[in-house]
Amino acid sequence: MYAIVEIAGQQFKVQKDQKIFVHRLAAEKGEKLTFDRVLLVDNDGKINVGAPAIEGASVTAEVLDHVKGDKVIVFRKKRRKGYKKKNGHRQSFTSITIKDIKA
Repeated sequence: MYAIVEIAGQQFKVQKDQKIFVHRLAAEKGEKLTFDRVLLVDNDGKINVGAPAIEGASVTAEVLDHVKGDKVIVFRKKRRKGYKKKNGHRQSFTSITIKDIKA
C-alpha cells in the first residue's frame, strides 16, 4: 500500500515505515503530524484517485530530526571583467517517518 501525499507544497510517494526528507516543518522532534492532502491511494492494486484530494484520507508521520542538506556552491563570474562571487547554501530539511496511511 502506498499513497501520494502533498507535504509542504511538494508531492511524495510514501509507504508505511518509510523515512523521507521534506522541507523544514515547524514541529518539534518526536511530534506526530497528520497530512490530510492525500492525492492518490493504492491498496493492493485498488487505486483511489482524488479530485484533487481524497476526502477522509490521511497520512500520519513522526518527526525524527531537523537536519541540513549538502552544501550547494553558487559561483557567478563575468569574463574579462574581474567579477567573481562565490556563495554557499545549505537547505534545512526535516526527517520524518511514515507511521500510518488511512484511506
